[in-house]
Amino acid sequence: MDRRGSIRMRIVGVDYGTKRVGLAMSDPLGMFAQPVGTYSPSEALNMLTELNQTDDVTAVVIGWPLEEDGSHGKMIQLVKEYVNRIRKRLPDAEIVRRDERYSSERAKELILSSQRPSMRKTGRGRIDTAAAGIILQEYLDEIH
Repeated sequence: MDRRGSIRMRIVGVDYGTKRVGLAMSDPLGMFAQPVGTYSPSEALNMLTELNQTDDVTAVVIGWPLEEDGSHGKMIQLVKEYVNRIRKRLPDAEIVRRDERYSSERAKELILSSQRPSMRKTGRGRIDTAAAGIILQEYLDEIH
């Protein structure tokens, strides 16, 4: 139960990048990923803190940047450090690592396939937010 007495399950998806971090959040039932936005890494931490204060984040699903062959590359260490920063802000939230290979490419394809021309803009921020949504939605689909 949350602070208001209702049962809520909020899970946040994170697509980490050294310049931009895309965030998405589940609906209260934990069924659907919804975009939150794209932020600098420090702004994203502030947004995670804010989301946790208003919605009691139970888990953070973060993209795990494996190499194409499945091995660990140089970005893994940067994501590990960012996960430690998230843990300091959200000590009660479970951290879930998800393979993020091709999530940005899938996000770009999803945006380009939109029926509405205004949604077809593929700026990096929009792609990062969509990638966070894809990472989160795949996790939500797996747990339901």
